[in-house]
Amino acid sequence: MSEVTVLETVVASGFDEKLAAARTASLELATATTDRKNRALEAIAAAIEGGAERVVPANDLDLANGRENGLSAALQDRLRLDQARLVSLAAAVREIIALTDPVGETVRGRSLPNGLRIDQVRVPFGVVGAIYEARPNVTVDIAALAVKSGNAVVLRGGSAAENTNRVLVELIQGALAEAGLPRASVQTIDEFGRDGAKRLMQARGAVDVLIPRGSAQLIETVVTESKVPVIETGAGVVHVFLDASADEQWAVDIVHNAKVQRPSVCNALETLLVHEDAAARLLGPVLARLADSGVTIHGDEATRALFPAALPATEEDWQTEYMSLDLAVRVVRDVDEAMAHIRRYSTHHTESIITNDLRNAERFLNEVDSAVVMVNASTRFTDGGEFGFGAEVGISTQKLHARGPMGLPELTSTKWLVRGSGQFRS
Repeated sequence: MSEVTVLETVVASGFDEKLAAARTASLELATATTDRKNRALEAIAAAIEGGAERVVPANDLDLANGRENGLSAALQDRLRLDQARLVSLAAAVREIIALTDPVGETVRGRSLPNGLRIDQVRVPFGVVGAIYEARPNVTVDIAALAVKSGNAVVLRGGSAAENTNRVLVELIQGALAEAGLPRASVQTIDEFGRDGAKRLMQARGAVDVLIPRGSAQLIETVVTESKVPVIETGAGVVHVFLDASADEQWAVDIVHNAKVQRPSVCNALETLLVHEDAAARLLGPVLARLADSGVTIHGDEATRALFPAALPATEEDWQTEYMSLDLAVRVVRDVDEAMAHIRRYSTHHTESIITNDLRNAERFLNEVDSAVVMVNASTRFTDGGEFGFGAEVGISTQKLHARGPMGLPELTSTKWLVRGSGQFRS
């Protein structure tokens, strides 16, 4: 066994040692060339694509444990990794290879009158922590984005996916070593359980930024308890508003896609708002298509008058991220009442208006305060892969440097480089 291998075995043994190893790895990653990082990503993609014999049995075990422990159908869907999903994950990693490396990019710069040259350039954060639930795809996505952006990453993926994540991290670490980068560039602390998550939240100075992904409860816990700076991702109480002029076929197709294609994800539709002047024309075909696909409608009084099969909607329905084949539906007077409803109940993730009225479209785009606001498009497009990022770290609902789907640039900070020729300040 080589000296390097012995060292990596030692530093990976305890929680504090893992964070120290991540910091050391981050120093090497920060100066790694784009070509070197891309070689590592290709090795990761190949390992994931060819790792089904190890990953799928581990995932089957996690799924069996989840069913036994009452894991919801939505979380089981997020947890599941089969051969097709592994191929898709590998393809996403290869898309990241093709993206521009943000490290070293000049954001702005100029020469001062005294001859000093100042440039603001992108640099990695250093060590990124991630806390998430039952989402083994996040293990691969964040690892790949972290490597390309020059960051080491420490992952807490939750007990529901512990077996799957362990195998994925082993495959990733082997690929990193094959490409000549430190294994400690990507690590899991799942073995430390909930205590590990708490310690990660308290590791200010050892971890530069923390990104939570999961339920509203998980995100709230991380935001309120963490001493490490947090990039807040949010739950998705997502809205579509059918304006008076909405095209019927667009309404049917977009609403169905937004709700049914994959109801367990955060960009899936949860509340449908319908202009009262379009309700009689649109609610029948829109809701019939949804009902044919097994969607349970929770409607207000006006909705139930036009679609009697709907269950009565309660105040709780407007606040709920179902992550299932359930949909809350409300008839509103106009675009102003639709936007007022969104202001009250939205989690500021994604909202869409279906309309042929240019003025209402522009008002919706300009006045709705969410990370992604759409016109005549399915909310399912709020996704790093769909936006051309290859993958995403998460979808930020905060208003700091990152908002919406987070790709490579959102995993960087900046620093100022100042080049002089003997200047001093008088």
